[in-house]
Amino acid sequence: MVNLFFLLSFHKKQKKMIKLVIFDLDGTLLNTISDLAGSTNYALKQCGFPEHETDAYNYFVGNGINKLFERALPENARTPENIGRMRGFFLEHYTQNNTCLTVPYPGISELLRELQHKGIALAVASNKYQEGTEKLVHYYFKDIVFSTILGQREGIPVKPDPVIVKEILRVNGMRSYDEHKLLLKNEGRSCQDEFYIEHM
Repeated sequence: MVNLFFLLSFHKKQKKMIKLVIFDLDGTLLNTISDLAGSTNYALKQCGFPEHETDAYNYFVGNGINKLFERALPENARTPENIGRMRGFFLEHYTQNNTCLTVPYPGISELLRELQHKGIALAVASNKYQEGTEKLVHYYFKDIVFSTILGQREGIPVKPDPVIVKEILRVNGMRSYDEHKLLLKNEGRSCQDEFYIEHM
């Protein structure tokens, strides 16, 4: 979860104003694990496979929904065909049930409003499929303007590949990803000093 005090204190101490903060969605802005577990269990049941306790899904999520299905399936059933079947049932269920138990983490809404008030651009870079990413951001953060909301899209590599971050930087008129890394290196800093916020 994001440390609100740390982020705002860091911003105040910087000589150069932070212009853009990029957030992950699941596990950072929103606690989505219960709804993800419910829809994945639905898909497993429809495909004839055993379901899992909700807590187990903390170890299954990350790297997109296809990887979620692969981890949830029994080891001897992790085939492209089964993952494809799981995806169909999951999307059918999750599209209708992805706001049942999902909630923002404590302090997140206040953090976003404070950053927006300070004139800092906000963006989301998620491995959740694009439609689901947009729906959840708009549903839970109605009063926040995000400059860019990007999720998993066909033909686009999932994180940790930096392509999605590069796209957000380009859309927001920032330095390219490689130029940014070089600048940080010359200043004796790493990319971890910048604000892509994920599972803090």
